[in-house]
Amino acid sequence: MVTKVVDLRSDTVTKPSEAMRAAMAAAEVDDDVLGADPTAQRFEAEMARITGKEAALFVPSGTMGNLVSVLTHCDTRGSEVILGDSSHIHMCENGGISTIGGVHSMPVVNNPDGTMDIDKIVAAIRHRVGAGALHYPTTRLICLENTHGRSGGKCLSAEYIDKVGEVAQSHGLKLHIDGARIFNASVALGVPVDRLVRAADSVSVCLSKGLGAPVGSVIVGSKAFIDQARILRKTLGGGMRQVGVLCAAAYVAVRDNVGKLADDHRKAKVLADGLKKIKQFTVDLTSVETNMVFFDIADPRITSDKLCQLLERRNVLAMPGTSKSVRLVIHYQISDSDVQYTLTCIEKAVEEILSGSAKFEHLTNGSTTNSYGH
Repeated sequence: MVTKVVDLRSDTVTKPSEAMRAAMAAAEVDDDVLGADPTAQRFEAEMARITGKEAALFVPSGTMGNLVSVLTHCDTRGSEVILGDSSHIHMCENGGISTIGGVHSMPVVNNPDGTMDIDKIVAAIRHRVGAGALHYPTTRLICLENTHGRSGGKCLSAEYIDKVGEVAQSHGLKLHIDGARIFNASVALGVPVDRLVRAADSVSVCLSKGLGAPVGSVIVGSKAFIDQARILRKTLGGGMRQVGVLCAAAYVAVRDNVGKLADDHRKAKVLADGLKKIKQFTVDLTSVETNMVFFDIADPRITSDKLCQLLERRNVLAMPGTSKSVRLVIHYQISDSDVQYTLTCIEKAVEEILSGSAKFEHLTNGSTTNSYGH
């Protein structure tokens, strides 16, 4: 008998639904590199419609989606992109925009709500004119992240994005949104996706996080942008042949699971409320806007590694953020009973640690695995 595992490591861990598997099996396919896969074409057209953009392109991953987007906008080596100092592109994508694209990052401090101050964005813009002509890279792009993962899944408002878009336009720059969880933001804010991204020149949307598809992301923008992005996707090895098999599952994910995101957010708040009652933890309930719950460990006897080891023995999977913090992520395959079971297991794990009865595996490198890149 298979024992159920409550997997809260990320919303990337979902398994394909029966409807997704059926759609994959029945998908009408052809060679997408030759532009002939009908299922991919229909799915890309649907994502362009939903986001209010002219065209869309399926890519294997969110990291490739962001990389292709940044390199499309910054087509001259030595270009500079302004982005948050705790953004996923800056922290968790292997520095690809610099190592592969020759694009320099200008990080601006992210506020606790995931925004960057408008005046700091403006101050970071550099052009090769005057005294800086020989010294500075040229700013060509601003990147935002919505929701903002390292800020706890906080949502950037349409009004804020519009202001950043105005800054970009007035300085001749482009605006890209890493919208890995843009549908979570849309649902939490009650604002349609196309309105949220109206000011953006491009958006990357992850299909395998909250939406639950097995593979892939999509980037959207103008037809000219997507035409160039398609070339870069091929350059990076992202051109796939009968990709309609994957797009069919992604279509089902968008069709069936956007409507479940509000329930994910509700369960996250229930989980946060329960964690708040455990006196060894601190939880900011106001920070839980979408499907992520962060909590800090206040008791010096408890570490995140010890806690996560004990939870795994009870078939609850979580990954430490730091030595004294943990991030839990809700997805559509987590039930209300899973949330309550998790809270019970956490309480028992805390009791076991404090009683001194728990035995732990030795960590070979003595470090804490950071899960925030997922």
